[in-house]
Amino acid sequence: MLLVWLYGVMVVGAVSRSAVQIATEFDKAPLAYSLSAVAGLVYGFITYSLVRGGERARRVALVCCAAELAGVLIVGTWTLADPSAFPDATVWSDYGMGYLFIPVLLPITAMFWLRTSRKQGVSAP
Repeated sequence: MLLVWLYGVMVVGAVSRSAVQIATEFDKAPLAYSLSAVAGLVYGFITYSLVRGGERARRVALVCCAAELAGVLIVGTWTLADPSAFPDATVWSDYGMGYLFIPVLLPITAMFWLRTSRKQGVSAP
Protein backbone atom coordinates (compact mmCIF):
# COMPACT_ATOMS: atom_id res chain seq x y z
CA MET A 1 0.00 0.00 0.00
CA LEU A 2 2.91 2.34 0.73
CA LEU A 3 4.21 1.89 -2.83
CA VAL A 4 0.82 2.85 -4.27
CA TRP A 5 0.69 5.91 -2.03
CA LEU A 6 4.24 7.01 -2.95
CA TYR A 7 3.63 6.52 -6.65
CA GLY A 8 0.38 8.46 -6.31
CA VAL A 9 2.22 11.35 -4.72
CA MET A 10 4.81 11.25 -7.49
CA VAL A 11 2.04 11.31 -10.12
CA VAL A 12 0.53 14.43 -8.60
CA GLY A 13 3.93 16.10 -8.18
CA ALA A 14 5.29 15.33 -11.64
CA VAL A 15 2.08 15.94 -13.59
CA SER A 16 1.17 19.18 -11.82
CA ARG A 17 4.74 20.50 -12.02
CA SER A 18 5.07 19.71 -15.72
CA ALA A 19 1.59 21.01 -16.55
CA VAL A 20 2.33 24.39 -14.98
CA GLN A 21 5.78 24.58 -16.54
CA ILE A 22 4.57 23.57 -20.00
CA ALA A 23 1.68 26.03 -19.82
CA THR A 24 3.69 28.99 -18.55
CA GLU A 25 7.30 28.67 -19.65
CA PHE A 26 7.71 25.81 -22.13
CA ASP A 27 10.13 27.79 -24.31
CA LYS A 28 12.57 28.11 -21.37
CA ALA A 29 13.32 24.37 -21.06
CA PRO A 30 11.17 22.22 -23.36
CA LEU A 31 13.22 19.05 -22.88
CA ALA A 32 13.15 19.26 -19.09
CA TYR A 33 9.42 19.97 -18.92
CA SER A 34 8.58 17.25 -21.45
CA LEU A 35 10.64 14.72 -19.49
CA SER A 36 8.81 15.67 -16.30
CA ALA A 37 5.51 15.05 -18.09
CA VAL A 38 6.74 11.65 -19.28
CA ALA A 39 7.81 10.83 -15.72
CA GLY A 40 4.32 11.71 -14.50
CA LEU A 41 2.74 9.41 -17.10
CA VAL A 42 5.09 6.57 -16.16
CA TYR A 43 4.26 7.06 -12.48
CA GLY A 44 0.56 7.04 -13.29
CA PHE A 45 0.81 3.84 -15.29
CA ILE A 46 2.77 2.11 -12.52
CA THR A 47 0.24 3.28 -9.92
CA TYR A 48 -2.60 1.91 -12.04
CA SER A 49 -0.82 -1.41 -12.51
CA LEU A 50 -0.15 -1.77 -8.79
CA VAL A 51 -3.77 -1.00 -7.91
CA ARG A 52 -5.14 -3.29 -10.61
CA GLY A 53 -3.25 -6.31 -9.34
CA GLY A 54 -2.97 -9.69 -10.96
CA GLU A 55 -0.05 -11.41 -12.63
CA ARG A 56 -0.24 -9.49 -15.90
CA ALA A 57 -0.38 -6.14 -14.10
CA ARG A 58 2.55 -7.25 -11.95
CA ARG A 59 4.65 -8.00 -15.04
CA VAL A 60 3.68 -4.69 -16.65
CA ALA A 61 4.54 -2.81 -13.46
CA LEU A 62 7.90 -4.59 -13.29
CA VAL A 63 8.75 -3.60 -16.87
CA CYS A 64 7.60 -0.02 -16.26
CA CYS A 65 9.66 0.21 -13.07
CA ALA A 66 12.73 -0.99 -14.97
CA ALA A 67 12.06 1.63 -17.66
CA GLU A 68 11.57 4.25 -14.96
CA LEU A 69 14.87 3.33 -13.32
CA ALA A 70 16.62 3.48 -16.70
CA GLY A 71 15.10 6.92 -17.30
CA VAL A 72 16.20 8.19 -13.90
CA LEU A 73 19.74 6.91 -14.43
CA ILE A 74 20.00 8.26 -17.99
CA VAL A 75 18.49 11.67 -17.24
CA GLY A 76 20.32 11.92 -13.91
CA THR A 77 23.66 11.25 -15.57
CA TRP A 78 22.81 13.54 -18.49
CA THR A 79 21.98 16.43 -16.15
CA LEU A 80 25.31 16.02 -14.41
CA ALA A 81 27.34 15.54 -17.60
CA ASP A 82 25.72 18.35 -19.62
CA PRO A 83 23.89 20.80 -17.32
CA SER A 84 23.45 23.25 -20.19
CA ALA A 85 21.01 20.81 -21.83
CA PHE A 86 18.69 21.36 -18.87
CA PRO A 87 18.21 25.04 -18.04
CA ASP A 88 15.63 23.92 -15.50
CA ALA A 89 15.32 20.70 -13.50
CA THR A 90 13.22 17.67 -14.33
CA VAL A 91 11.75 15.21 -11.86
CA TRP A 92 14.66 12.90 -12.67
CA SER A 93 17.43 15.57 -12.65
CA ASP A 94 20.43 14.66 -10.52
CA TYR A 95 18.80 11.27 -9.87
CA GLY A 96 15.78 12.94 -8.28
CA MET A 97 17.66 15.09 -5.77
CA GLY A 98 14.86 17.69 -5.86
CA TYR A 99 12.47 14.95 -4.74
CA LEU A 100 14.74 13.58 -1.98
CA PHE A 101 16.05 10.87 -4.35
CA ILE A 102 12.66 9.17 -4.29
CA PRO A 103 12.70 8.85 -8.12
CA VAL A 104 15.77 6.60 -7.99
CA LEU A 105 14.82 4.69 -4.84
CA LEU A 106 11.16 4.07 -5.70
CA PRO A 107 11.62 1.85 -8.78
CA ILE A 108 14.31 -0.21 -7.03
CA THR A 109 12.02 -0.73 -4.06
CA ALA A 110 9.03 -1.49 -6.28
CA MET A 111 10.93 -4.02 -8.40
CA PHE A 112 12.19 -5.72 -5.26
CA TRP A 113 8.68 -5.87 -3.81
CA LEU A 114 7.13 -7.06 -7.07
CA ARG A 115 9.66 -9.89 -7.38
CA THR A 116 9.63 -11.03 -3.75
CA SER A 117 5.87 -10.78 -3.28
CA ARG A 118 5.36 -12.92 -6.39
CA LYS A 119 7.54 -15.67 -4.92
CA GLN A 120 5.58 -15.48 -1.66
CA GLY A 121 2.20 -15.43 -3.40
CA VAL A 122 1.27 -11.95 -2.17
CA SER A 123 -1.09 -10.04 -4.42
CA ALA A 124 -0.48 -6.43 -5.41
CA PRO A 125 -2.12 -3.82 -3.15
